[in-house]
Amino acid sequence: MIPWPYRLLALAALGLTLVGFGWVKGAGHVQAQWDAAVQQQALQATAVREEQAQATVKVVTEYVDRIRVVREKGDTIIKEVPVYVPVQADAACTINRGFVRLHDAAAAGALPEPARDTDAAAAGIALSAVAGTVATNYQTCHQTAEQLRALQTWVREMAAEPNSN
Repeated sequence: MIPWPYRLLALAALGLTLVGFGWVKGAGHVQAQWDAAVQQQALQATAVREEQAQATVKVVTEYVDRIRVVREKGDTIIKEVPVYVPVQADAACTINRGFVRLHDAAAAGALPEPARDTDAAAAGIALSAVAGTVATNYQTCHQTAEQLRALQTWVREMAAEPNSN
C-alpha cells in the first residue's frame, strides 16, 4: 500500500493536471470562437463596403445625368438671350455702374460699396450681357443644387442600415 502523504500528493498532481488540461482546452475553444467572430465581422464589413460602393455608383450616375440635363437647359436658355433681349433693347437700355456694383455685391454676399455720382453714368454694359450673365449664374446655381442633393442622397445611403436598400 502507498503511504498517505504520497496519495495526497498524487491526487493533487492529478487535480492540477486536470485543471491545466481544462485550461488549455478552454483557451482553444475561446480562441476558436474569437476567430469565428473576427471572420464573421470581416465578412459583414466586406458586404457593407460592397453595398456602399453600389450606392456610390448609383448616386454618381444619377448626379451626372441630372447635371447634364441642367447644363443642356442652361445652355439653351443662354442661347435664347438674343431672342428675348434683342438689339433694340440693348440700344434702348444701358446698365449703370451702380447696378453692376449692387449685383456683384449681392452675388458675393457682401454689402455694396457706397454709391458715387459716377454710378448714374452708363457703364456701357448691354442689357443682353446682363441677361446672359444672370442666366449663367442661375445655371451654376442649379448645378450646385444638384450636387448638394446628390451629396445628401449619398450620405443617407452611407448611413442606412446594411441590406435595407
